[in-house]
Amino acid sequence: MKENIELINVSKEYKDFKLDNINFTVKEGTIVGLIGENGVGKTTTIKSILNMNNPKGSIKVFGKDIKKYEKEVKEEIGTLLDDSYLSEYLTAKQINFIMKDMYKKWDENKYNSYLKEFKLPSNKLIKEFSSGMKMKLKIATILSHNPKLLILDEPTSGLDPIVRNEILDIFRKYIEEDESRSILISSHITTDLEHIADYIILIKDGKIIFNLPVTSLLEEYGILRCTEEEFKNIDEEDYINYKKEKYSYNVLINDKDKFKNKYNLKTIDKPTIEDIMLFYIKGDK
Repeated sequence: MKENIELINVSKEYKDFKLDNINFTVKEGTIVGLIGENGVGKTTTIKSILNMNNPKGSIKVFGKDIKKYEKEVKEEIGTLLDDSYLSEYLTAKQINFIMKDMYKKWDENKYNSYLKEFKLPSNKLIKEFSSGMKMKLKIATILSHNPKLLILDEPTSGLDPIVRNEILDIFRKYIEEDESRSILISSHITTDLEHIADYIILIKDGKIIFNLPVTSLLEEYGILRCTEEEFKNIDEEDYINYKKEKYSYNVLINDKDKFKNKYNLKTIDKPTIEDIMLFYIKGDK
């Protein structure tokens, strides 16, 4: 598979924060989720890929240096940032006319088809739309110039579960229609990523902590709940992190089958991606 995004030793330093030698790829046909606390580098990473903050290092999109081929490459990217803005005093119909002048590959028929599919009125002011309708309009807009890559920052934040599920279905369909496409998505809603992502990248303090398939995280990791005495008998190299409770310990393990065999255990709980993230970020180790 080709790499639609490739970052090599990418850094960006601010007064009180540094994105520190980030390396990862996003391959064709995959959805990659970025997770982590606020202010750890997720949005900085996205803006670096889009050449919005003059980062150091090598960034290639579709095999091309983003700094040298920015205009050409961005024709093939659908971007939705946390602060993406459509004037609330425009209609969806007026958005169409604006976008026709911005993108060479703008597809008016596809745009109108999305408006119909998403049940969005074309002549109603955007300020009268619900939050879910506004997000669907943004998605219709970024999809209608036929991008090969979507870069999304918190696309389901603040939406109710029904609308979130509808939007995730849109992203699934986008990938299924063309296996050369990819999505990079940053989200605090890790349950959404469990349902849609192929890989998860955890960023902490400007560094990548892990970059793993979702299947590995959900099937190979586990949480052991044990007493303090039982915890003392576990070798430190056999677990990732732990949390000390009042009367017990919760222990994150990254190879539960190996752990079960070594310690002759039967029960290890299955974690969520949020559980795993919290152990890495808030654990006591």
